[in-house]
Amino acid sequence: MKYKLLILLLFIASAGFAQTDAKLTAKLQDLLKGFNGQAGVYVQNLKTGKTAAIDADTLFPTASMIKVSIQCGVMDKIEKGQLQYNQKLVYRDSLLYAGNDILGSFKDKDTIALSKVAMLMITMSDNTASLWLQKLVGGEYINNWLSQNGFTATRVNSRTAGRQAMQKLYGWGMTSPYEMCRLFTMIRQGKAVSAAASERMYRNMGRIYWDERALSQIPPYVHAISKQGMVNASRSETVLVNAPHGDYVFCITTKNNKDQSWTPTNEADQLIRKVSALLYHYYEPKDKWVPVEGIGRYMLNE
Repeated sequence: MKYKLLILLLFIASAGFAQTDAKLTAKLQDLLKGFNGQAGVYVQNLKTGKTAAIDADTLFPTASMIKVSIQCGVMDKIEKGQLQYNQKLVYRDSLLYAGNDILGSFKDKDTIALSKVAMLMITMSDNTASLWLQKLVGGEYINNWLSQNGFTATRVNSRTAGRQAMQKLYGWGMTSPYEMCRLFTMIRQGKAVSAAASERMYRNMGRIYWDERALSQIPPYVHAISKQGMVNASRSETVLVNAPHGDYVFCITTKNNKDQSWTPTNEADQLIRKVSALLYHYYEPKDKWVPVEGIGRYMLNE
C-alpha cells in the first residue's frame, strides 16, 4: 500500500499538479479583506510547487507589466535574426509619449542602441522606449508569440489591430496573476524564446528603478526580478525572488481601486507591500530583516 502511495505521489509531482498551500492562502485572504477595489493574487514556491491563488485567473489591466511581453517579442525577433540586440536605432520626435521619460528628452534623429532602449523599457519603465519597441516588433507579433506559448489571457491591446474593445476595458494590455507568474517562471527557467534570450531578460529585470513597493519588503541583498504596472485605478506587480531557501514567484493585481492617489500611503501600494512582506517572511521565517528606520525618505522615486 505504501509503495502504491509513493508511486501516486511521484506521478502527481511529475505531472506538474500544483498543491495548494491552504495556510498561505488563508493569510493572503486576510490581507485582501476589506480592500476597496478588486484584487487578485497568485503565488508559487518554485522549489516545492505549492501555490496560493485568489482570483488568479481573473483578467486585470497590465499597465506597464505588458512590457515583459514586449521584451519577449523583441528577443524573439533577435533570435530569428530579424533584429540585433546592439543595432543602432534612430529616434524621431513622432515616437514621443508625453511624460517624464528619459528617452523623451532625445532630439530628433539622435541614435541609440536597441539594447539601451530595452533597458529603459524594463528598468525605468520608459513609455516612449516601450512603445518604440512595440512598434518595431508589432503588437500582433507579440500576441502571436504569447498565443504560441500557451498564454490565453495576456495580450497587448494598445496600437494593435482588432484589440480596440479590449483596450477600452483594460488599457495597454491585459493578463491574469497566474499568467504573469508563468511568464516570469519561463524566463527564470530559460524557456522564454531561448536560454540565452531568457538570461538577457533576467539580467534586465533584476535592475528595476521602481523599488518602493514590493521590492522594498525584500532584503536588498536578495536578488529578485520584477515588473510593475501602475495607472490611477490599477496598481499591480509581479516578482520572482531568489530567496535563500528557494525561488518563489508572485503577482498581485488590482483594478477598480477607490484610492487613486499617487502617494506612499495609497491603499493598493500598501497592499502590495504587505503581500510582499508576508511572502518573504513566510518562506524565510528565520530571517528577521525588516526595512530600516528612515528608509522611507530614500524610497520616494517619483
